Amino acid sequence: MKKDIKPSKVKDVAVAVIKEQNELGQDIWNVYLINQKTETIENVLVSAKGYLTDVKGIETKTSSLRHSIGNIEANNYAQIEPIMEDVFGLHNEYWISFFHNNEMLDKKYIFLAETIAAKNLINVPIINKSGVMIK
Repeated sequence: MKKDIKPSKVKDVAVAVIKEQNELGQDIWNVYLINQKTETIENVLVSAKGYLTDVKGIETKTSSLRHSIGNIEANNYAQIEPIMEDVFGLHNEYWISFFHNNEMLDKKYIFLAETIAAKNLINVPIINKSGVMIK
């Protein structure tokens, strides 16, 4: 029965939006998945989308993108995708699924509209760059 299924909680896995520079010196933003566990997470899949409904009821959506990341070793990270500043006004959702200790886990990370901003930048662990992180 459904009440008998007790899924494990996802711990020590984070998503971060990092401000970087490309080879031309232009500011760009990239989304990363960070494995802060002491073990590898395997077969990582990510579903990404942006959405918002304004006060007038007008709905804005981006395309849903799916990424197969593979394995991420302990205390390491992988880039999910680049992200354009144009979508920072939307809720940006990343639904992560992976295997850890032979158990499939998943968690949804949502950067609310306007939260990817300079005032919210921190030093992101493991990557050691400025960004906004959800754990």
